[in-house]
Amino acid sequence: MSPKYRLSLVKSIYFKLNTEYNFAEDIYQYLKCWHNEGDGWNNEPENFSFITNVNDEINFIQTLHTINDETLLKIGIDLGLETPDFIPAIPNFRNAIRAEFATASLTFEKAFKQVESDPSLAVGLANSALECLIKEIIKNENLETKLDTKKTLYDLTQDLLKELHLFPGAKVPKEISQIGNGLLSTNQGIEKLRSEKTFFHGKTESDYLIEDSVYAYFTVNTVTTVGLFLNSYYKNLHPKPIINIEEEDELPF
Repeated sequence: MSPKYRLSLVKSIYFKLNTEYNFAEDIYQYLKCWHNEGDGWNNEPENFSFITNVNDEINFIQTLHTINDETLLKIGIDLGLETPDFIPAIPNFRNAIRAEFATASLTFEKAFKQVESDPSLAVGLANSALECLIKEIIKNENLETKLDTKKTLYDLTQDLLKELHLFPGAKVPKEISQIGNGLLSTNQGIEKLRSEKTFFHGKTESDYLIEDSVYAYFTVNTVTTVGLFLNSYYKNLHPKPIINIEEEDELPF
């Protein structure tokens, strides 16, 4: 992380914490959740230190400056800030689906919160959030395709790509068709990851399960990118009608 970006991120986190929490004790308790004191038996180091002023009050801005880059990025992600490399599209995705796609939004928020603590669950929920989003788009009366609620992410993606004229083999430039094929393959990969590498479809002790949060970050990041694109592309093809309200010359009061 460059010094310039690190300084900017520390300031953004400090401002966000003071916006989210009214009391210094709440900020302390939040940061304490991220604090690893370190222990002697495996030589794991302390990841940051709480800095106090002369009157023993915690100096939060100085404390943030002691936090290592990895933890600082994770705090930024948790607070919904723009962060490089990890999940920069999350704030945009949250805003895009919060109002129109309540179920997808709620499911995605659950996935996001589980990335660190339960990567396997985060991947499964991210799959479900994208599936919910595509179902809601297909339900729109502007589309000819009728929603089949029994279909899962891969089949739903095929239906939507056909409606958007992005399905592989459609009468579009070869390069566009390749992008559509890439989207289909991506969503197939997400679905297979959920089905074969998480607890969602019952596993035995010998089965591989996702335990590394980096794969959950990657999957959630992919869901935000694909979801944002499909929603935006659909809206460009089928914009909402503009309702003009004619003003009357005289008010009735």
